[in-house]
Amino acid sequence: MPRDSRRLQEIIAERRARADAQRALGHDPYPPRSGRTHSLAEARALFLASEEAGDSAPSQRVAAAGRAQAIRNMGRIAFIDLEDDSGALQVLISQRALGDDWALIDSLDLGDFVEAAGLMIRSRRGEVSLQADALRPLAKALRPPPEKYHGLQDQELRYRRRYLDLMTNAEAKQTLRTRSEVIASMRRFMDARGFIEVETPMLQSEAGGAAARPFLTHLNALDEPRQLRIALELYLKRLIVGGFDKVYEIGRVFRNEGIGSRWNPEFTMLESYEAYADYHDVAAMVEAGLEQIATEVVGSTRLPWRDGEIDFTPPFARVTMVDAVQEYVGVDFREYDSVESITALLREKGVTVPPDAGWGKLFDELVSELVEPQLQQPTFLLDYPVAISPLAKRTPDDPRLVERFELFVGGWELANAYTELNDPVDQRERFERQLAARDAGDDEAELLDEDFLTALEHGMPPTGGLGLGMDRLAMLLTNQQSIRDVILFPQMRAEE
Repeated sequence: MPRDSRRLQEIIAERRARADAQRALGHDPYPPRSGRTHSLAEARALFLASEEAGDSAPSQRVAAAGRAQAIRNMGRIAFIDLEDDSGALQVLISQRALGDDWALIDSLDLGDFVEAAGLMIRSRRGEVSLQADALRPLAKALRPPPEKYHGLQDQELRYRRRYLDLMTNAEAKQTLRTRSEVIASMRRFMDARGFIEVETPMLQSEAGGAAARPFLTHLNALDEPRQLRIALELYLKRLIVGGFDKVYEIGRVFRNEGIGSRWNPEFTMLESYEAYADYHDVAAMVEAGLEQIATEVVGSTRLPWRDGEIDFTPPFARVTMVDAVQEYVGVDFREYDSVESITALLREKGVTVPPDAGWGKLFDELVSELVEPQLQQPTFLLDYPVAISPLAKRTPDDPRLVERFELFVGGWELANAYTELNDPVDQRERFERQLAARDAGDDEAELLDEDFLTALEHGMPPTGGLGLGMDRLAMLLTNQQSIRDVILFPQMRAEE
């Protein structure tokens, strides 16, 4: 056995022995409940309020609990630094006050959860403290915590064992807390605009609504194959057909694709659909929403980003896809309408050509490599080629383009929106072309959803739809460069 593993087993054995010592003293090291009356922050606030009111000390008894971060036994007096989700507090306890339970001090380890009860005081050194006359264990930690001063240095271990990261890394904990605030703020914004939040199936017969490869599974009860959803779109648009005017969902989607700094196989999307709206209306809503969320969560629309800043103050820049490709690539992409011609263009520009890729994927590579990195401030890229937008309505001026925008911030795609295609005949033809592309080897081409087409045949009003990546929004608002830093438990390769 390696030396480190042998030492860990010795530590676990020593801690188990101290758990047995607690039992011998009449204390369950894992009691079923706590008698906590105040969080550590509440206990501190209680004392400070009484001090401000002129009282020498609050007379209200406090029972507080937390994880032991430091234990200092001075012989007849001991200090225990506790920490909970609200903050930290020093517990001061004397042998006289604890009596027969004084031996509990020697049974405690760093990382244990402990409950202490007594009155709040200010110590001789002026520190707000809980002067306890009762102490009991709540949970014995059999493994030692990471060394708190340095935290976890192994980046992979931080993601794989997030609980250890949260114990030692206050910045990581705040980032993940901010992510939760971003989602709550988004819900408030959507609710205030009259949208209703709904839930749609994760297990689907045909996972549609995006160009992506799904995860495959099997529904044993029906003995039928199923796919994990790759988007929320097609079921939400069924609800517009059914008569809801404004719907949204914030939910997990699953794409059986690569893992990287901006990609996780499961991620969180906001999708919304509004009847009688178009993509210009959606763009205005996105501007208002991002301005409000940034202000609520971060306190400003001007946010640090890498070595500079991004500014979510409306209005955002708007540029057509034609103009953007012309500006940053120097060509009119409409002249490169075959696989051969766009392949030659990619090679000329030094962009890697994916093998067996269709025109749409090649065009996406062109934009990803040469256009997107230039769009640092919030920018709506408007009017995409119809060939890569099978669910969007054509523009009146050019049938080769559709009413679609993608929002780019910090060089990343943050949102995607359409004036939704509501012509069932056109929609069927586009699905069939996507199927032909799939048969030709494009395993990310859209699938044909017959039930969705049936729904469209019942009539769907003009509709503006939106998809926005909540993980990437959290990254932008917290200045994080890896999606793993804003997901509590990112996907990792299984440990050997």
